Amino acid sequence: MKMKIMINLKAYIKHGLMVCALFFAMSSLAQDKKWTLQECVNYALEHNITVKQSENALLINEQDIIAAKGNFLPSVSASASQGLSLGTSLVAQGIFANRTSHSTSLGLSVSQSVFNGFRNINTYKQSQLNLEVNQLELARIKDDISLNVVNAYLNVLFNKENLETAQAQNDFSEKQLQQVKDLVDAGVQPRVNIFDAEATLSRDSQQVTIAENNFNLALLSLSQLLQVPFNGFNVQIIDVDTPSEAMLYNNVTPILNYALENRNEIKIAKKNIENAQVSTEISKSGYLPNVSFSYGLGTNAFYSNLIDNEQAFLEQLNDNKGHSFNLSIGIPIFSRFQNKTAVAKSKIREANSKLSLDQAKLDLESNIQRAYTDAQAALKAYIAAKRSLESQELAFENSKERYDIGSMTSFDLEQARVQLINSQSSLINAKYDFVFKTKVLDFYMGKSLTN
Repeated sequence: MKMKIMINLKAYIKHGLMVCALFFAMSSLAQDKKWTLQECVNYALEHNITVKQSENALLINEQDIIAAKGNFLPSVSASASQGLSLGTSLVAQGIFANRTSHSTSLGLSVSQSVFNGFRNINTYKQSQLNLEVNQLELARIKDDISLNVVNAYLNVLFNKENLETAQAQNDFSEKQLQQVKDLVDAGVQPRVNIFDAEATLSRDSQQVTIAENNFNLALLSLSQLLQVPFNGFNVQIIDVDTPSEAMLYNNVTPILNYALENRNEIKIAKKNIENAQVSTEISKSGYLPNVSFSYGLGTNAFYSNLIDNEQAFLEQLNDNKGHSFNLSIGIPIFSRFQNKTAVAKSKIREANSKLSLDQAKLDLESNIQRAYTDAQAALKAYIAAKRSLESQELAFENSKERYDIGSMTSFDLEQARVQLINSQSSLINAKYDFVFKTKVLDFYMGKSLTN
């Protein structure tokens, strides 16, 4: 028995160790996961709170459409009442008696609106328009979120490249320090050059720390935008293609034409005009007559302790049943200016919606023109930064050779190196600035932002 217990205990321990190993392996895999740009965009669109609220608004709109359809149907209602009366009542001249009576009433009514100034039809149209507007608004929100995610992702790549540049400069400073020590030991350079090289290495180490912090902050911003935990969050580092003039559109006119026809904010403004026009028609229905039809079926039964020959309950209900038909017409004559002011305000809102469309077009055109101008300037800045870097690389190589043969001081070499570092940073900044601004133009052209 003791041997059997030991075997079972070993099996349990082995099983537990396997579960723990599997758990840690899965945890390590989760931490090693690197998010792609497409995954970031998809996750943001699926989990963003604003997107979910907009999707819930669509569900409300769908219920409004069902309710608007229901206005075309008749309303049906049933009623039932039971009464009890107790007390003394006059049954003959000068004769009173204690009376207990029961009364039962049952009814069924059907009411149908025949004509109400086309209000039901226009209300149904308006509910459909509200659904279409909110669908377009949801698409607009998703577009904006996608652009923000792409911007945050590119910012991570930008800071990653800056970090790699800072680390490369730090590695160079370490090699330079060792080279200076070797030259000092050989008596070629004075010992003070060691101190200069160590100071340079300290500054480069500080720049690496700053670059690491900026990279982590960029990751933090992206994780917060995605609403995912920052711990273990990382992205897949992709090589951003070297920008070229081919990425820039030759003319802004095709972008403007496409955007004015296809951008969601323009479609929303146009739908709002339709909505305002329908609201005006609904307001005008107040001037038209209302026609409704109703039908009622009712019956009752009565019992009293003073009557012995009353019919049975079901027989009374059958004998006392009755039908009623009613056709009513309401003609508005004077509504204390309510209808007049309602129509006037609806027309004003209709005019404002047309002005909103004009403003949306102006804003869109202004944004596109600014984005196109910014992209042109970014391309010029990138080309200039690229040429500057090429010149600074040649200048630094020349300075390094002069320093090695002793014809240049360490201070002058450091100045050349600082200029090289600044040129490298300027090129990185110009590259990502141009890439993002071309993405903005792609955004207005309706192209995918993740390609």
